[in-house]
Amino acid sequence: MAFLTISRNIEIDYKKEMNSDHPETPESGPVSDPVPIPPVEPGSAVRSLPAEQVVLMTRLVGQPGEPLWLKAPLPPIQRKPRTRLPLLLLFLTCISTFLVGANRQMPVMPHDIAELFKMNSTALHGWLWRGFTYSSAVILILGAHELGHYLQARRYGVPASFPFFIPLPISPFGTMGAVIVQQSGVADRKSMFDIAISGPLAGLVVALPVVYWGIVKAQVLALPMYTRVAVFGGPLLLKWMMRMVHGPLPEGSNIIINPLLFAGWVGIFITGLNLVPIGQLDGGHILYCLIGRRAHVVARGLFWLAAGTVIYSTLFGDGSYASWWLMLFLIWIFGTRHPPTANDRVPLGPFRVVLGWLTLLFVFIGLTPTPMYEIQMKPKPRTPIHHQLNEKNRT
Repeated sequence: MAFLTISRNIEIDYKKEMNSDHPETPESGPVSDPVPIPPVEPGSAVRSLPAEQVVLMTRLVGQPGEPLWLKAPLPPIQRKPRTRLPLLLLFLTCISTFLVGANRQMPVMPHDIAELFKMNSTALHGWLWRGFTYSSAVILILGAHELGHYLQARRYGVPASFPFFIPLPISPFGTMGAVIVQQSGVADRKSMFDIAISGPLAGLVVALPVVYWGIVKAQVLALPMYTRVAVFGGPLLLKWMMRMVHGPLPEGSNIIINPLLFAGWVGIFITGLNLVPIGQLDGGHILYCLIGRRAHVVARGLFWLAAGTVIYSTLFGDGSYASWWLMLFLIWIFGTRHPPTANDRVPLGPFRVVLGWLTLLFVFIGLTPTPMYEIQMKPKPRTPIHHQLNEKNRT
């Protein structure tokens, strides 16, 4: 462990290397007291102290004339990131998203694979094209999100792993997203903010063009009556874009989802979910950097509000929010509190503060409380004949 001494009437030459084993007296100024040899803890190695780690204090703690020893912070250990496991998970996620996309966003079962051998060339070509389109688009969106985190971490010298993609072929998404692991206690307030906010913004740069092109290519069809139809809930942003492209939809009609549109939907949904200001989510990092420890109160309140809503919906409602149980369980496991940064007092500046609050507001337009549900298509009931006669008599 490296130490530094601070004593009165000592002028430090920052151009010279300071060694705690053989301290040298600076030649450029008078020294009233000899520089004492710092204490060395058992088992600790003595190393040179760079000039940028020297800290000057205007007030000494302790008795006059006594030197004050401070432990200098050790630089973060830069280990070589693992490559085999991230590449393996990326390959498995490509396979799982390909299968889900080819199977029209339905979980892949063994009999689905058996059906491939019964397809003709045209059907097989469509199956392969759907899988490739969805898989490449969603991997590109998730990769841009995690690459934003990773590059900012490397920029600030924060040790971070390569993205770990999570394959999940039994879900309509084919994946649970991706994560990177960074060393705690290294990033300060400013660097933590930049690392956290870069991921969602980079993901949106890819997701918005993908979802727009998917909406342009989507078909508007009338849904068949007396059938149950699976519907993916559209967030406000998606509804605005659909109305801008296709205008008001006729009654009983809906936009038929395609691989590009669904990949963009997944990207917007995951971005909105990550920006919820709780715990280790991107929104939790951003809110902590904005308001500090008060973010713990906000995160705890949001968690219990969401848990109460899901419980009420499951026990007394229609159960439309039951799909959030897994997310609540994961948040409960990892906790709602955000650990402190290496330095919580580093200023963010007005630009980052405004950008942070605007980014958190994306939750209201990018996240939907009912991501997937079913509806029963029924014809609109006709007005009774006597009501029609009464309306004619009034006119």
